[in-house]
Amino acid sequence: MMKIDILSLFPEMFEGVLHTSMMKKAQEKEAVEFNVTDFRDYSENKHRKVDDYPYGGGAGMVLKPEPIFSAVEAVTEGVQAKPRIVLLCPQGERFSQEKAEEFAREEHLILICGHYEGYDERIREELVTDEVSLGDFILTGGEIAAMAVVDSVVRLLPEVLGNADSPVLDSFSTGLLEHPQYTRPANFRGMEVPEVLLSGNHAKIEEWREEQSVIRTFNRRKDLLETAPLTDFQKKKYQQLKEKNNQ
Repeated sequence: MMKIDILSLFPEMFEGVLHTSMMKKAQEKEAVEFNVTDFRDYSENKHRKVDDYPYGGGAGMVLKPEPIFSAVEAVTEGVQAKPRIVLLCPQGERFSQEKAEEFAREEHLILICGHYEGYDERIREELVTDEVSLGDFILTGGEIAAMAVVDSVVRLLPEVLGNADSPVLDSFSTGLLEHPQYTRPANFRGMEVPEVLLSGNHAKIEEWREEQSVIRTFNRRKDLLETAPLTDFQKKKYQQLKEKNNQ
């Protein structure tokens, strides 16, 4: 069972997220155990203060090292497996499906959600193993980013999803965007499902899906095609698209 500890000043934000939908099912299947800790409880200040003015002056407040170090020490007490300690931070590595898959192989994750202007640099240098960002934009705190990381990681754990192939076929898991999907009715307001999907010919269907995946990636995220591990069929389709696009 994976253990995920979340350190936050606003633990109530996680109540709905961790107890509904797939996260609830994952806990029922004993695939994951969640613990949310208010690191304000580890403040050495009688007013439970966790931030202070930055040395040298400047705007905003900075999270102090003591509460976060103490909270991490508390949640790792008696734990044998070395955890991955993840700082949610706009300066971090951009989170990706590859990173989610990497985290999903760990036994213990600790996610630290910051607030205010930033972290005391000693937290970065001496405590964390990873710094992760959702992208080039700023959030009020790390909570929403932590929720996204947790969701993307937990759905990859064995037996969490109903279909074992689902995470494998997701967009980005293969290096490309996922092919178009259709369901009943076959004709909706004159819009018809591609005939090949109704044929029952699984080889043709798989070929169509591969082709559509390349086309969709070419049109929306061409950069992915330069690094994705393409099959010979996909390489051929990619070359055809490039030649057609240059005409």
